[in-house]
Amino acid sequence: MIDRRGFGLTVGAGALAMAGFGVHRLAAAQGKAREGKDFLKLHTEVPVDAPAGKIEVIEFFWYSCPHCNAFEPQLEAWLKKLPKDVAFKRVPVQFRPNFIPQQKLYYTLEALGKVDELHLKVFNTVHIDKNPLDTDAAIAAWAEKNGLNKAKFTEAYNSFAVSTKVAKAAKLQQSYELQGVPSFGIAGKYYTDATVTGSMDNTLAAVEKLIAEQRTAGK
Repeated sequence: MIDRRGFGLTVGAGALAMAGFGVHRLAAAQGKAREGKDFLKLHTEVPVDAPAGKIEVIEFFWYSCPHCNAFEPQLEAWLKKLPKDVAFKRVPVQFRPNFIPQQKLYYTLEALGKVDELHLKVFNTVHIDKNPLDTDAAIAAWAEKNGLNKAKFTEAYNSFAVSTKVAKAAKLQQSYELQGVPSFGIAGKYYTDATVTGSMDNTLAAVEKLIAEQRTAGK
């Protein structure tokens, strides 16, 4: 995973995150979630946006993170089987100011209803085409190339609504005591990532455990 403290690759967890998906999932999914092994409990509970009766799950990510890119296909498969009582959302992170253009890109795609269509294309552009998409100009050119109306995209990209979401993402990242990406926040109470669990496969298993426990607690 990408560690926020130095933006370097955390080798042990990162290697596990990028290889062997599915190998340990069954074993990891058994039993209750263990604090310190499956998750970290937040010092202060975070308000959630999920509707009543829904369990909020957040994926924190960065488009330029190689581990987020490697994890995306597994996450997409996992989301197809997500229970109806789970409210999932993505939150792009900001470990330093030059992350902001990609945050604005994500929230602009969200505002235009284009996340499902173009989210993976952003990852491919950064990691396969080696276009970093780290400036406003590069992002505007990419958007136009991918069929988005330049004026509408630019208006949304520079809008107060997108700026507000970027600011909210930064606050949420801080509230969840984010250690790196890819990572998850669950129900405003718990945080987990590959450094905690040993792999992203185990991380998803931990998220599933916490969802099940929150569902039981809510009854």
